[in-house]
Amino acid sequence: MMYRYKITFAYDGTNFAGFQIQPHQRTVEQTLKTIINRMAKQPNPPLHVIGSGRTDAGVHALNQVAHFDFPTYIPPASMVRALNSQLPLDVMVKQAELVDESFHARYNAHRKRYRYRVSQGEFVNPFRRNYTAHYKYPVDVATMDQAAQALVGEHDFTSFVASGSQAKSNVRTIYEARVWRDPNNDEICFDFVGNGFLYNQVRIMVALLLEIGNGQRPVSDVARVIAAKDRQEARMTAPAEGLYLVQVDYGEPAEKD
Repeated sequence: MMYRYKITFAYDGTNFAGFQIQPHQRTVEQTLKTIINRMAKQPNPPLHVIGSGRTDAGVHALNQVAHFDFPTYIPPASMVRALNSQLPLDVMVKQAELVDESFHARYNAHRKRYRYRVSQGEFVNPFRRNYTAHYKYPVDVATMDQAAQALVGEHDFTSFVASGSQAKSNVRTIYEARVWRDPNNDEICFDFVGNGFLYNQVRIMVALLLEIGNGQRPVSDVARVIAAKDRQEARMTAPAEGLYLVQVDYGEPAEKD
C-alpha cells in the first residue's frame, strides 16, 4: 500500500535552476526527490515528486505544493520534521497532509497567486538584489494598476508567452490584477491571480506595465497587445528574481479522513 502526501513548501530560488528536474542542474524537484527516496530506502522504481507547476531559475515560492506516494505511513507532522531535517536551508516544508490517491498537485490546482516585487532608487540594494527586480526609472503606480485591469478576464495571452512554451492553448483567465506600493519597504508589488499562467507570462505582463508606468506606452496598450496575439508587441520580459509563487488553491479539501 502506498500513502499519498501533499506538501506545502517554500524555497529561495536564487541557487536553483528552477523547479523541474534538469540534467546536471540543482533543482527543487530533484532535491525533494533525492531526500524522499533516501527516506524510503531507495525503492525500485524510485518515488517521484509532482509539483503544482514549474518555476524558472531564480524564481521563489512562498507556498508551492507537491504530492508524492510513500511506502510507509508517517504522521504528517513527523513527515514535515523528517523532510526539513534533511533539506538544504533554501527549502522548507511548511505542512504535510495525507490525501486521497485521486489528489493531483498539478491537475487539481484551480487557481494560483503570483507576486512580483520591484525595488527602485538609483542603485541596486545589495541585500534585496536576489529578491526584487530593480527598476530605477520613475513610475506611476496608480496608472499601472489602472492598466492592469485590462488583463482581468479570459483572454488569449499569446502576446505574453515566451518561446519554448509547451501549452496546448494560450487561453487563460485572470481573476485579479493589482499594482500597489508596499508601505513596509517602498517596493512596488504586482499581484496576479489566475487559473494558470503561461511560460514567463507574469514577467512579460510586469515588463509591459512598467513601461506604461514610466510613460513609454499608453494605458490602452494592454488591450491592444492582448488583441495582437503577437509576442513582439509586448516586447520585454522582467527578470526572474522579483517573482514569487504565493499560493496554490484547490477546489476540494485535500485532506483524507
